[in-house]
Amino acid sequence: MKSAFDLSPAQKENAQHGEKMFPLKRYITKLSDLYPAVTAHWHEEAELTLITEGTCTYHIHLENYKAQTGDLLFIPPAELHSISIEPGTEMTSTTYVFHMDYLNADSADICAVKYLNPISRHTLMLPYIIKKDHPVYPKLLEVFHETEQSYTEMHPGYEMMLKALLLCSIALLLPYRQTENSRPQLEDEHTAKLKLVLEYIREHYAEELTIPQLSRLCFFSEYHFMRFFKKYIGVSCLEYIKNLRLEKAASRLAQGGQSVLDVSMSCGFSNLSYFYREFKKKYGMTPKQFIRETPSLPFLPEQENDTGGGSP
Repeated sequence: MKSAFDLSPAQKENAQHGEKMFPLKRYITKLSDLYPAVTAHWHEEAELTLITEGTCTYHIHLENYKAQTGDLLFIPPAELHSISIEPGTEMTSTTYVFHMDYLNADSADICAVKYLNPISRHTLMLPYIIKKDHPVYPKLLEVFHETEQSYTEMHPGYEMMLKALLLCSIALLLPYRQTENSRPQLEDEHTAKLKLVLEYIREHYAEELTIPQLSRLCFFSEYHFMRFFKKYIGVSCLEYIKNLRLEKAASRLAQGGQSVLDVSMSCGFSNLSYFYREFKKKYGMTPKQFIRETPSLPFLPEQENDTGGGSP
């Protein structure tokens, strides 16, 4: 079967992070009861994150990692990940999403060959989460704050400074690396199957989706597929599809220009009453109330910028 790195370019998050000549972007992510999760996804870029407030659970490559204020996280390219919070809690984080080619991973020098390319291929694994008691934490936090300052002030040459700081962050983590033997092949196979299913759902969420249809993508029985999906994603497949449709609907309602009926139909809800009920259950207000309240909300779903709820 295909490995996690044989997937087609379409089987990933389609958002462009930064610009072609400057593939780096900062995201401020805010999770609350109104928007309690960043759904499972992957992309070609790496991430460096600081939890600035609250607690959450990162789900990275089939494992859970509890994170809290002050924790730092590094997620390599093409790694399946998501974020969630407990009911009644909140979390805010700052994330730098950057392509490894920005660090010259595509060159033939010793840094690319010995370190950057293996990180991208997952044959050299850096620690996902760096807590305050980790030996590298004080220096890495200092470099992160320098990155924040450089990104915000944009003095001449800041693009070069950001590249240097990101390289420094990776260099600080390298002494704590693990080799490819630390990751069982079965885990990579399971991740590849999840990526395939999740991307299929994201491409076809507005259409009718069934468990038999999705289970065939993995060559699993329906029973095995449902257990497999819930084990690694944390919710049932049907719940995941419903939440994705609701998030897409909220994003379109926030943008305006469409009726509630048109939005519900375009996001896969054929029953308007069911859409109203589930939307209110998730967001605490009806779709029409959501449209009126949008200007005062602390984020717009799926918004990707430095002030709203991001999707790193």
